[in-house]
Amino acid sequence: MDIPNDQSLSDAAAGFAKEQLKSFIERVERLEEEKATIAEDIKGVFAEAKGTGFDVTALREILRIRKQDADQRAEHEAIVDLYLQALGMVG
Repeated sequence: MDIPNDQSLSDAAAGFAKEQLKSFIERVERLEEEKATIAEDIKGVFAEAKGTGFDVTALREILRIRKQDADQRAEHEAIVDLYLQALGMVG
């Protein structure tokens, strides 16, 4: 029976860690590629929307608002309304 020594266990652990590290790096690289593809797709959708006459800045604002929690959004809108009233910009 061959009993592994400390060096062979250390080499095995290093080999496993190396493969695990390589796997993590490759997964992140694949995700980065997917993210770049998705970003290009989003850019294309905005270009299409702009081509049909929509205001892309307004669309981005709507997307930002839709990501907010309803209570958070209501609080923000109330503060903005208060500031607009203080500046005499709304009646």
